[in-house]
Amino acid sequence: MRTFSTELGPFAQRQSAVRIYADANLPAGVVAFMRRRLGWDVLHVVEHQELRRARDEEHYRLARRLHRTLVTIDRDYLDDGRFPADGSGGVLVLWAPSERLLTETLRRVDRQLFRAAEGTPLPLEGRKLFVDSSWRGEDAG
Repeated sequence: MRTFSTELGPFAQRQSAVRIYADANLPAGVVAFMRRRLGWDVLHVVEHQELRRARDEEHYRLARRLHRTLVTIDRDYLDDGRFPADGSGGVLVLWAPSERLLTETLRRVDRQLFRAAEGTPLPLEGRKLFVDSSWRGEDAG
């Protein structure tokens, strides 16, 4: 049976742009910033009726199948037991007290991590990174 992820997964692997899976916790303004200012290819679950209320585990699996880095402010994704980094497109957990600081933090992530790995659409593949507004470019573990 064909599904959204089985149809798009192979296509996504061939793309070179930064591919992001933004969960429902990210504000729409932050998603717009990622798309317009950073030029990222962002799938925002809020824009897809069938994904809006999915459980965290389903978002994690779908991001993985679609070869996208999961971006969230939900610290639950730091739990390696529930969400192992191995085999994922990467997980970026953000924290900042305001939308403005979230976008400033994402700008640094883009410059220090994604742009520095030009040609690598998933620089966090198989890894997790927790980034707050004080982050200045330390690499993911």
